[in-house]
Amino acid sequence: MNPERTAPTFGLIIVGDEILSGRRTDKHLAKVIELLGARGLQLGWAEYVGDEPARITAVLRRAFASGDVVFCTGGIGATPDDHTRQCAAAALGLPLVLHPEAKALIQARMQDTARERGEPYQPERPDNLHRLNMGVFPQGAGIIPNPYNKIPGFSCTGPAGGAIYFTPGFPVMAWPMVAWALDTHYRAWFSAGTWQERSVIILGAMEGTLTPVMQRVEAAHPRIKVFSLPSVDHPQYGAHIDLGVKGAPADVGPAYADLRRWLEPFGLRYGPEITRP
Repeated sequence: MNPERTAPTFGLIIVGDEILSGRRTDKHLAKVIELLGARGLQLGWAEYVGDEPARITAVLRRAFASGDVVFCTGGIGATPDDHTRQCAAAALGLPLVLHPEAKALIQARMQDTARERGEPYQPERPDNLHRLNMGVFPQGAGIIPNPYNKIPGFSCTGPAGGAIYFTPGFPVMAWPMVAWALDTHYRAWFSAGTWQERSVIILGAMEGTLTPVMQRVEAAHPRIKVFSLPSVDHPQYGAHIDLGVKGAPADVGPAYADLRRWLEPFGLRYGPEITRP
């Protein structure tokens, strides 16, 4: 990978009815943002989808076509409500096959479990044969090692050159697997996407009044983004707008200076300035 190229866009797909129903609270979004941020990268988008095969397939097909690097959590087990492996194959138009390395890893895990229980390992037992379905992936898939229990995730490359990394929904498994994918395949871009935000609290202002200034800043500085976060009941500032710019540190300074300069004619009341990180 050429580090001079633009860093890829990273996405996240979180699969599971239990998240959408509120039975479980999603923890993946915050953690993936953290894992990316620790490496100087950022999350471009995220999407939640329930355990509906047609919808999962459509989401994956769109993600494969995007060319983005995507992490997809949940639904890769072997129970009737796990559909992600099958949907990935359908999205790519590929057959499902038992991955030989995944088979060996799953069998090793089953042997470990039998040994821990003081039982003989019976590879032909129906439940053990069924567990091999966890290693049935779209043809040509790569393996993502699972340090928790050896049962791997998998990755597939899309027609636009991006990739999706599929992990279990369990955080104890998913998060090390996401970290492995980043450290193994995307180290060339670490810190290439370092992002900075600079903003100022504007007290009692209306967004519509300041929109022309936002547009002027973005036109003058096309490599940054302007953001405006209004609040109506902040305990310290009351009604206010957190108005600023974000982008590469070298671009943020000049853009923020212009923002402040072009705000001067409005006679605004200000709170503190904020820099992140």
